[in-house]
Amino acid sequence: MNPRLSLSIALATYNGERYIAEQLDSIAGQTHPPDELVVSDDASVDATRAIVMDFARHAPFPVRLLTNSERLGSTRNFEVAIRACDGDIIFLCDQDDVWYPGKIALMEKCFMDDPSAGVVFTDADVVDQNLHPLGLRLWEAVRFRRREQMQVEAGDAFSVLLQRYAVTGATMAFCSRYRDLLLPIPNIWVHDAWIAMLMGATSHLVALPTPLIAYRQHSANQIGIPRPGKNRGKTCATVHGLQALRYEKALKRLQEFGDRFPDSGHNIRRLEGTLNFLRMVAALPDARWRRLPGALNVLAALHYHRYARGFRSFWRDLFR
Repeated sequence: MNPRLSLSIALATYNGERYIAEQLDSIAGQTHPPDELVVSDDASVDATRAIVMDFARHAPFPVRLLTNSERLGSTRNFEVAIRACDGDIIFLCDQDDVWYPGKIALMEKCFMDDPSAGVVFTDADVVDQNLHPLGLRLWEAVRFRRREQMQVEAGDAFSVLLQRYAVTGATMAFCSRYRDLLLPIPNIWVHDAWIAMLMGATSHLVALPTPLIAYRQHSANQIGIPRPGKNRGKTCATVHGLQALRYEKALKRLQEFGDRFPDSGHNIRRLEGTLNFLRMVAALPDARWRRLPGALNVLAALHYHRYARGFRSFWRDLFR
């Protein structure tokens, strides 16, 4: 029988007094409680820290509250919490969601059943600020379709992640033995996308289709459900150039740890190919009529089909 895993929760807070108590209560109500809860507060000016400290006095597990002396932002705040966790598995936690009672137990079982798993992430129920269902699941909202789910199940999560972000941090847990690879997180990345990308290149990801949290949407969400048309009106240089910068950071980190993860060599080469593609399309001219020859050359070389979504991506770039 496998030894029991120790479980940490990394909770990042900032001015979360409106919802944090419900989240904390849902963690306390888990059928399998964590071994510790680490809360990193990003210099809140409301009652968030007082609510956490009050919870810590009666919580059925240890609670540590860390306080940043100045605002770090969401990604760096999560980094502080992640660094402080002692568990074998680190669960990421947002301040405004609600966890269903079996979340920790079911996700731990995934790690126990699959020792090669580096990350487990799940679906979620999308709800409004009052926890009323909005009639859709998270994977539906982010268009994480069955074909992509099957790719993850087949052990090829990296192919999905090279094209878009599919893992939401609020549903994610990962093995702490990868922490040296993951930290520090570059400031041009969001923490969950960075973790998923590097873990997808070096380990196995498990996509659990069961919704295990109520994913709350409200006016103060820092990220939340992606809004359609977020790149509307932006140039190729703006969209693809930023992504190229992100991928340069990921590639550099993976190369630095290449000796530790020798099986990642294939994915490193795939990332290099995708990065070269992004640089090509980022260099397309802003004027549409001047953009056509270069875009056609990229299309003819099959780069749009190999590194993006074929004609769909070609037409999108052509008419930005």
